[in-house]
Amino acid sequence: MLFVVPPLAGHVNPTLAVAAELAARGHQVAWTGPTAALAPLLPTGSLLYPAGDRDTADGHDLGGARWRDLRGIAALRFLWAEALIPLARAMLPGVHTAVEAFRPDVLVADQQALAGPLVARRHGLPWATSATTSAEIIRPFDDFPKVGEWVTQRIAALLTECGAPGDWDPRFSPHLVLVFSTPALIGDGPERALASAQDAAGGPGGVGGRYPPHYAFVGPAFGARPPAGDFPWRRLDPGRARVLVSLGTLNRAAGARFYPAVLRAADALADRAQLILAAPADLAGDIPPHMLHQEYVPQLQLLPHLDAVLCHGGHNTVCEALAYGLPLVVAPVRDDQPIVARQVAEAGAGVRVRFGRARTDELHQALTAVLDNPAHRREARRIQASFAAAGGAAVAADRLEKLPPGPRPGPSAPGTAPTRNEKGP
Repeated sequence: MLFVVPPLAGHVNPTLAVAAELAARGHQVAWTGPTAALAPLLPTGSLLYPAGDRDTADGHDLGGARWRDLRGIAALRFLWAEALIPLARAMLPGVHTAVEAFRPDVLVADQQALAGPLVARRHGLPWATSATTSAEIIRPFDDFPKVGEWVTQRIAALLTECGAPGDWDPRFSPHLVLVFSTPALIGDGPERALASAQDAAGGPGGVGGRYPPHYAFVGPAFGARPPAGDFPWRRLDPGRARVLVSLGTLNRAAGARFYPAVLRAADALADRAQLILAAPADLAGDIPPHMLHQEYVPQLQLLPHLDAVLCHGGHNTVCEALAYGLPLVVAPVRDDQPIVARQVAEAGAGVRVRFGRARTDELHQALTAVLDNPAHRREARRIQASFAAAGGAAVAADRLEKLPPGPRPGPSAPGTAPTRNEKGP
């Protein structure tokens, strides 16, 4: 199986566990995408075919400095016009080469790696969507129909440019959609269900609040992660509640105004809560002795020792926290994060706060609520139970194994040898 992924850790991490499960069952697994970003994320020895590296890319700026300064609809438009569509163009030649060289039976494409479905259709391969964020699953543009129509038009233009038919959406496989969440978090009522296979909002079909049968809600899948360095485990205070504060990998540099508000809220809670701040040293400021600060933390290893999480609403961080039954304070920054934050709040598993105009009193009240109100922890544990029942990587691998294999692509062309990842954990 060939995994087609964008250069985003949050989109790669859930698929690592699925790939490991498939490999343990005797399947051959390979990856294709921008090698500079992917090589540090993949296990040592992974087959990695280059596609869309910046030296050959068509100007895509996924995660770049211009994108980090944008918010709201402007950030969403930039994501599609300046990042995802150019990334698809840049990745197409490399993905074609990877398919011809590796000759997979099935292709697994991230929702933001549009080159994958385009190549799969051209080769007649069955393909699965890897939905590493649930935002696209619940009609994200219902409140902004013109934006949804604009996104649909951009995708349609890409299909036309590539000579592909225009009657399908590369974000949603007709064969299998792996959703790394569950309806317990994202909801399954008629108001959130998906009304038609192709509409201006850009989403798959659904009837009466039910998702189509080829949607597999597998919950989070935890795979190997690169080492995060040393962590001062002995400094964790057993006498106080422990709260992780993280803005993720891409948004951490946007926290210059947010981190000071967090520090002031931490001061107000110092007698009862120990905040663990994962942030750049030059933005974190002067850390008081009642807090812990690290540039990066071993998040999966740390979560079992925590009582709550304050984060940006990244799908990975939210689902990982909920997988451990931890309530959340969510301060969404951009893109899918406001949707994920709304899911958390509506599920009762946490509190949403503002990011751009964060106030100390608002953060203090939100942190107090998730630590003191048992309803938030109860709902977080309800979602935790749904994640455990969903099956994670094992169920994802089961569903992928059931896809009928397509025709094997032609023989390898000269110069198609993959790279071998030497930088993994």
